[in-house]
Amino acid sequence: MEAPQPPAPESARERLLKAAAVLFYNNGIGGTGIDAIVERAGVAKKSLYNNFSSKADLVNQYLQARHEEWLGLHEARARDAETPRARVLAVFDAYQDHAEHEYERGFRGCGLLNAAAELTAGDIGRQAVRRHKEEVEALLAAPLAELLPDDPDRAARLAQQLSFLLEGAIARAGLEGTSALVHEARAMASDMLEAL
Repeated sequence: MEAPQPPAPESARERLLKAAAVLFYNNGIGGTGIDAIVERAGVAKKSLYNNFSSKADLVNQYLQARHEEWLGLHEARARDAETPRARVLAVFDAYQDHAEHEYERGFRGCGLLNAAAELTAGDIGRQAVRRHKEEVEALLAAPLAELLPDDPDRAARLAQQLSFLLEGAIARAGLEGTSALVHEARAMASDMLEAL
């Protein structure tokens, strides 16, 4: 029997993205310089420019990685959700998992919204964040359409309401540094679903 192989070492690109993710979340995009990212990643500055065309490119890759990270949390929760109601609540559960992640300096809210707040109105990064939030609403809308097959307008309105409830909860949770409000929002959502 062969001994397990050690994991392959991370590439400079992976190390840079991980370092940027921690620093952008902790200090903000504007508060994080290239030198700090390179130092934390333990790579030469040239490696950054060999892997990313600019800091803006690195920011966009960070936003995409955050989106994929959340989708992974959601997919894990959705696998066990056997009913439309459970699939709606899985979205809330994924946000709670996100809030309970081990952050270096504690939970500060949605990393995507935090980043979007720093970007100019027309920045492509803000568009990426908007697409993420639209995808979250769509993940709520699909099972609601199953629960309300004869009233698609009501299902769409409810998806929007639950999306707003979730966003408000995650923003407030970020201010408080705890997932408690996301848990409360989930309970509210569950009550709304029970009333259907």
